[in-house]
Amino acid sequence: MRRDVFQAIADPTRREILSMLVAQPLNINSVTQNFKVSRAAIYKHLKILSESGLVVVKQQGRERYCEAKMEKLSEVSRWIDQYKKFWEEKLDALENYLDKLQAKGKKHGKKK
Repeated sequence: MRRDVFQAIADPTRREILSMLVAQPLNINSVTQNFKVSRAAIYKHLKILSESGLVVVKQQGRERYCEAKMEKLSEVSRWIDQYKKFWEEKLDALENYLDKLQAKGKKHGKKK
């Protein structure tokens, strides 16, 4: 089952797991030791992260290591960029409006 990247990062525990794995790949035991939830809960979080493509779990001997694959976050970045552009345009328009008001006030001799 393929999961949505947005669903994967919606949970604060999964975001924290990603932050840990960005620094370095960790075995599953190392990941679970950082949380006060059951091992089964962490496995579920890792499964969702894996199904969304944000984490790859690799077998190395008897250990399973988790590695972050942050390339998938580009989808989130593109989604955010559309709103960033929207707000930049709105703020630029507000700045232009305020500049015009200020210039108009100076033209009519009003003091600040």
